[in-house]
Amino acid sequence: MRLAKTSVAAEATAAETPPSLRLEPRIAGEITIRRLQVFWAIAHTTSLTKAAKLLGLSQPSLSQQLASLEAVIGGRLFDRTPTAMALTELGTSILGRAEAVLRSLQEFEDCLPQAGRPAARTIRIAGVSSALRCVLPGVLRALRAEQPQIDFDLIEAAPAEILDLLYARRASLGLLPANAVAEAASGFRQELVAEDPYVLAVPAGLDLSDVQDPMRDLTAADRDMLHGTIQFAFGTQHSQRLQDWYDQILPGNRLAAQARSFELVIEMVRSGLGVGVVPALSAMTGATPLDGVRLHRTGIEPRRIVAMFPAHSRTQEPYAGLLAALREAGSRLRLPPLADAPPFLAQREARMAR
Repeated sequence: MRLAKTSVAAEATAAETPPSLRLEPRIAGEITIRRLQVFWAIAHTTSLTKAAKLLGLSQPSLSQQLASLEAVIGGRLFDRTPTAMALTELGTSILGRAEAVLRSLQEFEDCLPQAGRPAARTIRIAGVSSALRCVLPGVLRALRAEQPQIDFDLIEAAPAEILDLLYARRASLGLLPANAVAEAASGFRQELVAEDPYVLAVPAGLDLSDVQDPMRDLTAADRDMLHGTIQFAFGTQHSQRLQDWYDQILPGNRLAAQARSFELVIEMVRSGLGVGVVPALSAMTGATPLDGVRLHRTGIEPRRIVAMFPAHSRTQEPYAGLLAALREAGSRLRLPPLADAPPFLAQREARMAR
């Protein structure tokens, strides 16, 4: 994003600006867009290291920008502790104004192509792996056919990283699970794209279709495999809910491995290490289901994949067209073949629901 200087005439703003925020004319011109971006990034990540990574700056450069902004403002914006950067009262009071400036700049940049500048344009989309692989390809082909001047920058990332990219204006749209971030805290609009059911993934050689009682109907080796769980390390709350489900469905289960992606969980299941609960789309490669794994339906609430974007983009092209294409693709989304829940699983989930 280009650097820009913001001039503030003290006499024009004195009536509406708190005394603690008024700037002398001789230093007002030192407030730049880059320094506001640095301030916002630190406030959001609460870490100099994470903020530097988010903005693509070195940490010394970021610290220098922050120090310069604090000198202009005339006070500390953060209390520094060994583990985090916490906003001071002054920092909290101006954060909303800084966000408004950055948001206005983004809206201005977004409208430039509509003002007679049809030059090539890049749309940056950040998303979780399964959404990018299974939802986007057809959408982007259709959009390029209608608007050939557009190209795309696709960023595969975890939900928290997607939100950081959106806040830093390094992505225009995110595709992520709705429950991965707090909607009220994100400041972005969300629209449902698709529902992705959670399934129990088991190795292809483990046939559970007629199993009423694993202790009676399975061999010792198959029971051992069924009770070994490969779990996605998402967060404490999610992990506890999933562990409660395992404890009800597979009493005596043991943690075989943890993974940082559902796709890795699937690979561990395919290798015969154990079983895992995953969203169905993670068992797809584009439009092709993975082999070597069986997927059984569960009663767990589906994962809701949403498009997250700044509210002003909803009616602007090319984003309005992209959102419409995403909704259409979500309505036509093909899931991998799903088997019914094994008898023992269906019975135990029924008891849980009572």
